[in-house]
Amino acid sequence: MVHYFSEDNDNLKSNPQVIAFSVNNISFKFNTDSGVFSKNNFDRGTQILLKYLVVNKSHKTALDLGCGYGVIGIYLNKVYNLKIDMVDINKRAVQLSKSNVELNGTTADVFISDGFESITSKYDLIVTNPPIRAGKEIIYRFFENAAKYLNPDGEFYLVINKKHGADSALKKLNSIYRSVEIVNRKKGFQVIKCKNQLTI
Repeated sequence: MVHYFSEDNDNLKSNPQVIAFSVNNISFKFNTDSGVFSKNNFDRGTQILLKYLVVNKSHKTALDLGCGYGVIGIYLNKVYNLKIDMVDINKRAVQLSKSNVELNGTTADVFISDGFESITSKYDLIVTNPPIRAGKEIIYRFFENAAKYLNPDGEFYLVINKKHGADSALKKLNSIYRSVEIVNRKKGFQVIKCKNQLTI
């Protein structure tokens, strides 16, 4: 599964398919393939994240961080008409996301980025279902860098399962942000909202 979080997955055997599911009662279709996360179905963590994510009228721009084949960013553009950037280190995921933006009649800028490496904008909303199996070092770098790429009133949303280190993640988030709130808990998952970077 390390290939989910790697640039070099071009040599993986391709097994493309189209899957369909509803996000909060809105229908979507997605091109998926081998080498991307949750290729066969709507991931439970992402489902819970989007159920409890609150988009405010002040939110105009959003980043889908670690976008996979594009569920979060495409949903946010289709439902809330936010200006979306979508990034992933996985080349195949980026290619799929580009095709899925078109497939769902949405608009977004999709590009390869190792975390925030290729990002130059700041956002009202940053949303991620973080790649837990990539390891804490990478996940915590997501947490730290998200704070630097939020607009002054921007919010960072993520979902994490208790059994995958939610307690230690909360401790880390509280060392970065003034406000860290568990928006909801469901089936072991915690949806967390963070804002206002601490200055140390």
